[in-house]
Parts: sequence; structure tokens; C-alpha cells
Amino acid sequence: MNLSLHIARRYLISKKSHNIINIISLISLIGVMVGTMALIIVLSVFNGFESLVKSLFNSFDPDLKITLAEGKNFDSADLDRNAIEKIPGVISYVEVLEETALLKYQNRQALVTLKGVGEDFRKSSGLDTMMINGSLLFEKGDYDYLVLGYGVAYMLGSNLNDYETPISVYAPRRNATYGPLAEQAFNSRVAFPSGIFSIQHDFDTKYTLTSLRFARDLFQYNEELTAVELGTDKRSSPEIIKKQVKELVGELFVVKDRYEQQALLYKIMKSEKLAIFFILSFILFVATFNILGTLSMLILDKKKDIAVLHSFGADKNLIRKIFYSEGLLISLSGAIMGMILGAIICLVQIKFGIVPLSGGEGAFVVDAYPVKLQLSDFVLVFLMVMVISIPAAWLPAHRITSNFFNLRLS
Repeated sequence: MNLSLHIARRYLISKKSHNIINIISLISLIGVMVGTMALIIVLSVFNGFESLVKSLFNSFDPDLKITLAEGKNFDSADLDRNAIEKIPGVISYVEVLEETALLKYQNRQALVTLKGVGEDFRKSSGLDTMMINGSLLFEKGDYDYLVLGYGVAYMLGSNLNDYETPISVYAPRRNATYGPLAEQAFNSRVAFPSGIFSIQHDFDTKYTLTSLRFARDLFQYNEELTAVELGTDKRSSPEIIKKQVKELVGELFVVKDRYEQQALLYKIMKSEKLAIFFILSFILFVATFNILGTLSMLILDKKKDIAVLHSFGADKNLIRKIFYSEGLLISLSGAIMGMILGAIICLVQIKFGIVPLSGGEGAFVVDAYPVKLQLSDFVLVFLMVMVISIPAAWLPAHRITSNFFNLRLS
């Protein structure tokens, strides 16, 4: 074993002549441990929320979405459906028509985005897993149905078991002639709700889904679409499929993956995680610099040992390495203990959900704080501890041993 490391290890675990040095050493170690533990826990909670949001949005957002680069509506014939469906990894091709509509049920109203979807929607969407009432049914024979977001259903006060009063759907007529009668300015259709889904507040209060047939009839479109949603095989690379689709559709269309469809949200989440990481790293920085005081007092406590080592031929570099290694051992021990303790707390939260989300059971999609452990977080935290610890250990070891040699051993 390296001599300086061996002596530093003995100093770390041995009893000092002054009990206050033991206490300060313990405080330094605990400070690093707690800071490391806090970083692991907070980053894991952010990972959990990010994973939860992705799983919720993935049930609604498609793997790939094709829209016009400029404008809103395009003819379905503008895209070569057969060529796109032949791309390896593409498992569904969903035609979509979205427009604003007004829903009316009894004496209540709600302004929504009505999304008409094609037959393949079930293949690419995980919305059926987000249903809290009813079923994901858009059409059956000659009848069309509405699938409401939870917020929309709440605003309307709709009842899935009311088979006598349908929901009236209104949309402005294209090329309408405005007059005293509402019928002259709006198209209206009726449909019964088949189910209610709940994903996230923005979706739940905005969207109502129906069949593409119903949407085209209401909005007076023939073959026009606002988007095409593609479902991909999980074993395929979305980036490769995206590249192939872009080559097929040309510059008139934009192809977005899941991240790009919610780019602002994901950027905000990553920014928040990065901000919290640096805030907690600053706290860890303050805790780690307790090592300065620990090493300073330890050097004074071990001045007789330093004199003995010097008489045996130890030079300045060896003495510095001893106390430098001592500081790194304190930081390393605290970091390892903090990561282990943080991982244990996260695993307990994952298993038992001991810390609930405020608001009561059922108020959120999950009842307890979601947690997800990632190896990259452990590596990042460990590197951060080492980056902070190296100067914190080097500074007192270099300066104080130099002063000691100049004053005591000259």
C-alpha cells in the first residue's frame, strides 16, 4: 500500500489528542454525506417526474407527427401513404383532423379542440390505458361517439349513462353567410360520449376525440387533414424512421418526434433539474470546505508525528501527500456513504411510497413522489464531489505543511 495513503487512513480512524478534532472530522464527513445524499434523492425525484410525464404524454403524442411546414390543412393525397407505410418500423398511419368546436350538454358549454382520428389510432396510441370511465370508441356502424378529456367532461357535467340527451357539437361553417339565425353561421351535429380519459390538465381540459368521419362532416372537409401520426415498432430506431419519412415527404412538411412535439416542456424540466443540481452542489461545496478546518487542526495535532517522519527522511511532498490523502478520504467516504444512503431511501420510496404527494389520495396520477434511479446521476455526483474535494484538500495540505516546515524544521 502507498505509504502516504496508509498513514492517512490510520489518521482518519485513529483517536486524536484533542476530541474536538474528531468531532470536526465527523462533521466534515457527515456534511459531504448529507450533501451527496440530497443530490441523489432530488435528482432521482426529478427523473421520476420526467419519466412520469413522458409516460403520460406518450399515451397521447404519437411516435412521429407529420404536419405542414407552413399552413394548417393539406390534402391527404399530398402524402404517399403506401410509401410511408412500407418504411421498415412503421406500424400505423393515422390521419388526423383538428379544429376548434363548441360542445353543449343540457345548459353547459365547453370550447374544445375536436380531434378526428383514423382507424389506426388504437395501434399507435396508449390512450386506452388512460381511460378512467367508458371505452375508447369513436365509431360503431353508422354511429359516431365522443371521447372526452376529464376536464371537458367536468365542465359539461356529462353522464355516460345518459342515453337520451346527446352532446351537441358546433363549428363555424366554411364560407358562412352571417345572419340573425345561428344555423346560418354554424354547423351542428350530435353524438353520445363513449368514454373519459385523464392524462394531464392541459390535455384533459382541451381535447375531445372522435372519428375522422364525424370531424370531416362537422367541419365540411372532404379529404383534408391537419396532421398524420405514425406509430413505430419499439424495436426500431425512431431517428432512422424519421429521417426516411422526411426524405419522402419533402420540405413542405415537418416531421417531429415525441421530444419535438413537447420541446418546451422537456427543456423546462431539464433546466429545472440542472438548476437544482447546481444549487445543491453549492451547498455541497460549502460542506466540503469544512475539510479545510479539519486538516488545519489535524496538522497542528500531528506536529510531533510530522517531526518524527521528517527525522526518518520524509520530505515536504510526502507530508503533503499524507494530509492531502486524508482530505480525499474524508470526501470519498462521505460521498460513498451518501450515495448508498440516497439509493436506499430512493428504493424504499419506490417500493413503499413513504412520502405522499400533498392533496390526498386520488388527487394526482400517482399518490407518492415518483423516483427513478439513474447510473449517470451517481457518476455525475461522484465527479462533482471529487472536483470540489481536490482543491479543498490540496490547499491546507500545501500551505500549512510549508509553513510548518519553515517554522519548525528549519
